[in-house]
Amino acid sequence: MELKLKRPICFFDLETTGVNIAKDRIVEISILKVFPDHTKKSQTWLVNPERPIPPETTAVHGISDEMVANAPVFKEIAKEIQTWVQSADLAGYNSDRFDIPLLAEEMLRAGIDVDFKKQLTVDVQTIFHKMEQRTLSAAYKFYCGKELENAHSATADTQATYEVLKAQIAHYDDLDNDVEKLSAFTTRHSSLDFAGYIRMNKENEPCFGFGKHKGKTVTEVLDKEPGYFGWLLEADFPLYTKKVLTALRLEKFNNGKG
Repeated sequence: MELKLKRPICFFDLETTGVNIAKDRIVEISILKVFPDHTKKSQTWLVNPERPIPPETTAVHGISDEMVANAPVFKEIAKEIQTWVQSADLAGYNSDRFDIPLLAEEMLRAGIDVDFKKQLTVDVQTIFHKMEQRTLSAAYKFYCGKELENAHSATADTQATYEVLKAQIAHYDDLDNDVEKLSAFTTRHSSLDFAGYIRMNKENEPCFGFGKHKGKTVTEVLDKEPGYFGWLLEADFPLYTKKVLTALRLEKFNNGKG
């Protein structure tokens, strides 16, 4: 069984210095690009995070400071990564909540203005959690009948994710072999940023999804507490979240409501 594709889709996986989207950095990225004619190409990059890799993190993915000492920093490969993923849909395992937002952060730090919200995304973990509730290694064994060798290697995880998605589509009769429908199925909630700090309410208005203003519209909060915007820009939030908030504020200003 092969995926039914209208345009290329990039399966990708990141290994990082930790799990904080705003603070941590990529140490390895692997991309498997699948085209509508089912041809594939792949590449893996080691990345110098320009900071020490915590020993407890190295214990998980096996990548040490010595291994990335002579590797390029992300800024040096950012345009190459952009070339791989632009005009393609994106897929991964826990990618909507981790890999995509963290990649967006690295791109923005490198001076590349990205908007992955314009691309369809398929989170294979969400399909698995909705159907079976397991990990990637368990998903690979369950759907593909094989043991996942070198788990937490970006290359192995990327290939496994691609194989799991194909097996999931073959396994579930009610799961459509269509990236647009898979994207809708794996989207957990409607949000403007990847981290879910800015969500859409039932009236399709941007609202805050956290903190003391949770549930309030962005317009309402900026009207009543203008200083909140400045605090958000200075606080430790993802760059992409700040980008979305800035765009909303500019839109409000241009509409004569600022």
